[in-house]
Amino acid sequence: MELLTINEKKGSNYILYELSGSCNSYTSAEFQNKVLTNIKATNVVVDLSQVTDMDSTGMGILFAGYNDGLEAGHKLYLMNMSPSAQKTVTDTGFIDAFKVIQSVTEVD
Repeated sequence: MELLTINEKKGSNYILYELSGSCNSYTSAEFQNKVLTNIKATNVVVDLSQVTDMDSTGMGILFAGYNDGLEAGHKLYLMNMSPSAQKTVTDTGFIDAFKVIQSVTEVD
């Protein structure tokens, strides 16, 4: 099983999580904790360019972060989705709910 690696970077008005590997029910506990904790304090950007696969658990984390961000007045951004991540997000039918960006310079 491929693990999920998380690289965290802080910007002036966001925290960036660069994910690499598989984002699923076996690998995503740390990612979930980070997103749901930090979206209450600032915007969260999730770089999905190196995600090899994502299941419903990964999508659940993104939805929960999106909803918690709305409540806290912050946004969850999806950045540079890999083909696998793009397919998972698109297949849910909620791609338009997310703010999809190509660079952290687009964070407002």
